[in-house]
Amino acid sequence: MRRLGVDVGGTFTDLIYVDDEAGQILVHKVPTTPADPSQGTVQGLQEICELAGTSPGQLDQVFHGTTIATNIVIEHNGAKVGMITTEGYRDILHIARHKKPLNFSNYQDLPWQRYPIVRRRYRLTVPERILKDGSVLVPLDEEKAREQVRRLKQAGVDAVAVCFLFSFVNPEHERRVAEIVREELPQAFLSVSSEVLPQYREYERFSTVCLNAYVGPKVAGYVRRLKEELERLQATTHFHLMTSASGVATPEAAVARPVNLLMSGPVAGVVGGIWAGRQAGFDNVITLDVGGTSADIGLAQEGRLRMKHLLDTKVGPYQAMIPMVDVDTIGAGGGSIAYVDQGGIFRVGPRSAGADPGPACYGKGGKEATATDAMVNLGWLLPQAFLGGGMELRADLARQAFAEGPAEALGMSVEEASMGAVQILTHSMVQSIEENSVRKGYDPRDFALVAEGGAGPLFAVQIALEVGTPFVVVPPHPGVTAAMGLLATDMVYEYGATVYQRLSRLDSAALERAFRELEEQARSQLERDGLPAERVLLQRVCDCRYLGQGYELRVDAGAGPIDEAWVEKLRADFHDIHEREYSRRFEEADIEVPNIRVRGIGLMPELRMPEVEQSAQSAEHAVTHEGNAWFRVDGKLRPVVTRYYERRLLKAGNCLTGPAIVNQYDSTTVIPPGITAQVDRYGNLVVEVAASAGAGALAAGMEVSRP
Repeated sequence: MRRLGVDVGGTFTDLIYVDDEAGQILVHKVPTTPADPSQGTVQGLQEICELAGTSPGQLDQVFHGTTIATNIVIEHNGAKVGMITTEGYRDILHIARHKKPLNFSNYQDLPWQRYPIVRRRYRLTVPERILKDGSVLVPLDEEKAREQVRRLKQAGVDAVAVCFLFSFVNPEHERRVAEIVREELPQAFLSVSSEVLPQYREYERFSTVCLNAYVGPKVAGYVRRLKEELERLQATTHFHLMTSASGVATPEAAVARPVNLLMSGPVAGVVGGIWAGRQAGFDNVITLDVGGTSADIGLAQEGRLRMKHLLDTKVGPYQAMIPMVDVDTIGAGGGSIAYVDQGGIFRVGPRSAGADPGPACYGKGGKEATATDAMVNLGWLLPQAFLGGGMELRADLARQAFAEGPAEALGMSVEEASMGAVQILTHSMVQSIEENSVRKGYDPRDFALVAEGGAGPLFAVQIALEVGTPFVVVPPHPGVTAAMGLLATDMVYEYGATVYQRLSRLDSAALERAFRELEEQARSQLERDGLPAERVLLQRVCDCRYLGQGYELRVDAGAGPIDEAWVEKLRADFHDIHEREYSRRFEEADIEVPNIRVRGIGLMPELRMPEVEQSAQSAEHAVTHEGNAWFRVDGKLRPVVTRYYERRLLKAGNCLTGPAIVNQYDSTTVIPPGITAQVDRYGNLVVEVAASAGAGALAAGMEVSRP
């Protein structure tokens, strides 16, 4: 089977090609085309197919991860959205949950009000009311609904969201208004809550459905263009996009529910990191995926993805009540701009130079100093070795950017300013890792840090020294690990419904019917994807909470008959999960099940890396250069004679002692003085941080003598 993974980042588009039968793996990178990311995707696809000696038409599967939906929300450049809702509920989106970002400040902007998804003038109401049991209190006024739709048409809206109370119980009114919208405004993107998110909680549901409409037109246009380009190249293969829940969506599903793509790109990085860690023998991993614009941090214990609570699934300031892998994204990357603010404070990010013009050293017109320029100044990035020699960096421009920027403003040398920029970014990532581990009850010393992305291996060892992770794993192709994650995951679809059940008085027959309806949806979708029955797995999940609580936790439910044993198992599992999350359990309390879910899984062939050639410990054969790089030694920043290695020449068993820098096509790994690393049988570079001589002193201030 020939498979292709494509991950579109802020600076580069990463591609990985895998031929399972031939055992062939190829990686490739092309600059992202911000104006239309599909152009860079298609260019990269053509180039990597040419490198593989095949054609796009011979690909069996194409998996795609993208940040296009996320960027639309963050940059506030989505569609002009109109909303039709129940009379009296026009301002739900404005009021939200009465939560302020800063509890004790009287002077603050509420971002969801300052940048509304739907402006108030386009939030229109119609007389109708359905009660919580699904009965109709106020019939739908169809004439008024048609009048309001026509008002939206005159206003020139691009998309329409239809959100009524209790439509998840009885969708009749929403369906009729959707028909009217299609009649009166057929060109508009339509987002209907009973189709997009048939679950309770009106504010979160309204926000999610309106977000779906907000990103819908642009995402739909992007997906359609990409699909048309693939068809033009005769790549009439199964094309899927990664979703926020680590599942996949067909182009049709992505166009209908683009809100599910909001964390598509970062999730692929976590999946790829889990796979890479498992290959290296580590089930507990913290993933660090650093690209040109941002850093994505995830955590997986025993190889299991952690899911965010549905009330914590936000994108920017907006609530998006969709299943979402727990990933923290911060504005720290290779393109992060280093500057001194008006108060004289040295800052790095979150603003990024991106792909165009990029860092100053790219020679594309960028003038501001960036993290990439800092690493060129420190000697960590060799200008002639960048992208495997395919793109030579301008060291003179990198130095000029710092000399005329932070260094001049702070009255320090270029090297001191460059190291300062690296340390500031490192500290930002350390804080994020601690928030996602220590503050959630996980000890980083029990985990390995998996370094991903073009810039992850540049920072990883410095970070590991601070947070205490004993090992750093640098996969064979760290720059495309997110793209690898697209191929390492199974095909997963998730369907949900609100059921409102209590374990003390469970209606087993009704719950079984609800599960079976969702299972049929999942099974039908996987059949359409061409998965045979023996490769289809269905998993049941319940959202559980103690009676009276306002939040739920996800609990895996058994697949057997819903009998007393099934209920007792669900109860015991929920008690354990609640205690793990909140350090409390309430054995006597009744348990509610507001929502149920079914995950339809299409099992894919296991992705395996070929083993690399075995050799002795010496890595002399891989040394390509020896020169000065700047590190803190004995508490002082100074140049240190450093060996530069070519990654593709390293063999299993090779041992490297820092200071060392490992160059490869898609990334660069920095091993500071006093740290050792070894190549395992799959070509992973395993850095032994805790066991290395002098590591403790290095962590305390880089005060270590060169061995």
